[in-house]
Amino acid sequence: MTHRVHCVKLNKEAEGLERLPYPGPLGERIYQQVSKEAWQMWLRHQTLLINEHRLKMTDANNRQFLVAEMEKYFFGEGSAAPTGYTDPNNP
Repeated sequence: MTHRVHCVKLNKEAEGLERLPYPGPLGERIYQQVSKEAWQMWLRHQTLLINEHRLKMTDANNRQFLVAEMEKYFFGEGSAAPTGYTDPNNP
């Protein structure tokens, strides 16, 4: 049976994730409240943040930054695109 959630990002009932996407309480919260569709949106946004901020995933501070942004993206005020970023698909 498919795991269903009321997605906090999309504000609708949708298919949930198949497993915890991240360890610990944050991963559990995401699993319970975030849809597959919203998770894919986050992965695209995360890639943007990594590229535009030139983050290195071997750096603990950079990983902490991404975790904080992930929490804001789903459960806070949202994670904004980097200052000065212009979406090439939406000029």
